Amino acid sequence: MESEPRTGGTPSSDAWLSIPAFESPLHVGQPNIGDRAVFDSYVDQMFERRWLSNDGPLVKEFEERIAERAGVKHCVAVSNGTAGLDIAIRALGLSGEVIVPSYTFVATAHALHWQGITPVFADIDPRTHNLDPESVRAAITPRTTGILAVHLWGRPAPVAELQRIADEHGLQLLFDAAHAFAVSASGTPIGGFGRAEVFSFHATKFFNTFEGGAIVTDDDEVAEQARLMRNFGFAGADNVISAGSNAKMTEVAAAMGLTNLQSIDAVIDTNRRNYHAYQRFLAGIPGVRLTTFDEAESNNFQYITIEVDDAASTSRDDIVAALTSKNVLARKYFWPGIHRMEPYRTIDPDAGAALPSTELVAGRLIVLPTGSAVDESAVQRIADMIRVLVVGDELEG
Repeated sequence: MESEPRTGGTPSSDAWLSIPAFESPLHVGQPNIGDRAVFDSYVDQMFERRWLSNDGPLVKEFEERIAERAGVKHCVAVSNGTAGLDIAIRALGLSGEVIVPSYTFVATAHALHWQGITPVFADIDPRTHNLDPESVRAAITPRTTGILAVHLWGRPAPVAELQRIADEHGLQLLFDAAHAFAVSASGTPIGGFGRAEVFSFHATKFFNTFEGGAIVTDDDEVAEQARLMRNFGFAGADNVISAGSNAKMTEVAAAMGLTNLQSIDAVIDTNRRNYHAYQRFLAGIPGVRLTTFDEAESNNFQYITIEVDDAASTSRDDIVAALTSKNVLARKYFWPGIHRMEPYRTIDPDAGAALPSTELVAGRLIVLPTGSAVDESAVQRIADMIRVLVVGDELEG
């Protein structure tokens, strides 16, 4: 049985019981869906052409639109973000050891391990949750060939510092930008940093193509290799010039992407509204800190995350359990850290000793629901639940 919160407002308190549960569950990453009529028109075109896959016209149009939005020369649309990482890693010729954060989704490390490359975990900056450049420096060995950084929560990684480290040591720099579509760093759109960046357009992302992803780059050679590799190594009919896989985006996925591009700014506006509402309603709760965005930059605001520290009277895990009982399906991303998952915990059971900030943040963080399924009144109810759980306040009104 899961434990109840330690003190203050518990799941049996009057204040807690006065807050109604949501009738339907609120999920993290609930899909945003654009205009159905627009989608249907794209699907009609697809059926009229009888062109369902294999670099169709909708995929080509989608690639052009994504490249324009990301400010890059090339977009190579793929079946999903993990396939994009797999291909980008091969296109960059990575081998030996590659430095990655442990505090990210497991696919970041799996894409390396699956290809016989050793992920070497570097620590994060506890303020930003992104890679700590000094920890990256300390992790470099003679076998290191690259750095695979992550723009976590859509907040840019320290791109300039990481590029300097890569240049000093002759390393390739690749970014997992799964969270960072429509985001900027120092006024430059995410997409053109390092030799390549990889987006995810999974259904749980604020912008989705049902399932999909893209490799974006200004590097002609990387783009050429990626296009070959996503289609079995074909360079024209009956002309296979390299090894490859099948990682092509389908036409129907591109149709969903083109549809959602028409509503992307409205979705971002909704996410921004929810972020500001969480800022207001969570303010002043002891031990609860909202992860903030630099609003001088472009942001997608797709992740609402809080850290629960020792100043709170209630544990992070108890808050998650209690919220779940009210149909608020908050998540403990990215707990417990990849280094504590298989096969990595068996390969290096002592990795956590070099990752104190990773373990600290992983033990504190909660991701809360947002997106088009959440309005300001829902945000207030969620914040009220957290306030009661932490401090036991009776609610006003």
